[in-house]
Amino acid sequence: MKKILLIEDDSDLFSLLKYNLEKEGYTFAGSQTGKGAVELCRRERPDLIILDIMLPDSDGLEICRSIRSHPELASLPVIFLTARATETDRIVGLELGANDYIVKPFFVRELIARIKIQFRGQVTPVRTLKSGGLELDRSSCRVYLHGAELTLTATEFRLLEFLMSRPGVVFSREQLLNAVWGHDRAVTDRTVDVYILRLRQKVEPDAANPTYVRSVRGFGYSFNEGAAVIAGEVATQLASGG
Repeated sequence: MKKILLIEDDSDLFSLLKYNLEKEGYTFAGSQTGKGAVELCRRERPDLIILDIMLPDSDGLEICRSIRSHPELASLPVIFLTARATETDRIVGLELGANDYIVKPFFVRELIARIKIQFRGQVTPVRTLKSGGLELDRSSCRVYLHGAELTLTATEFRLLEFLMSRPGVVFSREQLLNAVWGHDRAVTDRTVDVYILRLRQKVEPDAANPTYVRSVRGFGYSFNEGAAVIAGEVATQLASGG
C-alpha cells in the first residue's frame, strides 16, 4: 500500500484530500505546517509527497530543494499543489525537481490520476532487509536477530537501515551524519562513532569482532557484503563452544 504525505495549510483542503486519498486506498500522512517537513518525510517514509508552495511558516520551494538534496528522500516523487499559476512559477517548480505541478483550484480526480501516473513502472522498494540472522523490517520499523526482536532507538534504526540497504559501500562520518541525522543538526562526527558502538552492542554476535558493521580505517563505516556467510560461521562456532 502506497503512502502519500501531504503538506498543506488549508484545513478544509487538507481534510478533503485525506478523505479521498484514504478512500482510494492510500495510506495518509501529513502536516498543515512546513516546519520540520524534511524530518517528517524522513520519519514517515512516504512513496510520494504533495507539497503546497505558499505555506505560512515556510517556502515550499525551499522544502523541495531540501528534499532533492537529501540522500534518503531525493528519489521521492513530489507534486506541487499551489495557487501560483504563472508560467514562470511552473518552470521554477519543475526545475527545482518537482515531478508535477498542479494549480488550484483543481479536480480531486485529476490529482489522483496524476498520482497514479507517478507510480506507473515504479519499482516497489524492498520492505525487508536480511543478512545472516539479522532482519530489518522497514514497514514495522522492527529489527530481529535470529528471530528475537531487538530494541533499537529511531536513530539506531535509521543508521542500520541506511547501511544495510547499501552493502559494501563505505560511508564517511560526514555522509552518515547527512543521511541519518540530516543537514539541520547539532551533532559532531564523534556522534557517529558512539551510535555505531551502540548498534554493534545490539546486533553483533560479538561486538568486539563485528560481523555486520565494519570499520574501514581512515574512511568510515560499511555494512559487510559477506555478513550472511560470516554470521553463519560465527553462530556455528558459538553453538559448538569454539
